[in-house]
Amino acid sequence: MTVYGRILLAGAGSAAVLLAALAYQYLGGLAPCPMCIWQRWPHLVAIVLAGLAVTVLWRGHRIVALAGAAAMAVAAGLGVFHTGVERAWWEGPSTCTAADPGSMNASDLLDQLLVTEVVRCDEVVWDFLGLSMASWNALLSLGLASIWIFAARAPLPELQR
Repeated sequence: MTVYGRILLAGAGSAAVLLAALAYQYLGGLAPCPMCIWQRWPHLVAIVLAGLAVTVLWRGHRIVALAGAAAMAVAAGLGVFHTGVERAWWEGPSTCTAADPGSMNASDLLDQLLVTEVVRCDEVVWDFLGLSMASWNALLSLGLASIWIFAARAPLPELQR
């Protein structure tokens, strides 16, 4: 596979992940939490980088491919962090997790309920084979990062130099 084939594969992988997330949201009715939205941005960056790399066709493909790998590393890191929040390995951001209601008075609890979004980051709303969407995103992002790295290491074909 050529360097541009690898870049297109990595970009298409990010597009598939992003389209799947949007399908679950708009067709499946699963509203995303804030951390889910954070995980989408690196995939969008990777799609733009893939488009840039294959349309410009310049010798800087290694820089673009390494940037794509970095974007996927960020997506994987966010997926791991979100998985940890879902499984209560660590606390998540206070903006999308629930406080312990036993530690609050009735007035504070009511105030929090009125301003808190319904979708929480510390609940698994969908899983497959025991892994949540965040976990799957982390695994898929690591796989896509490896494709970007292989693209960065590949030489350009002679005709495109």
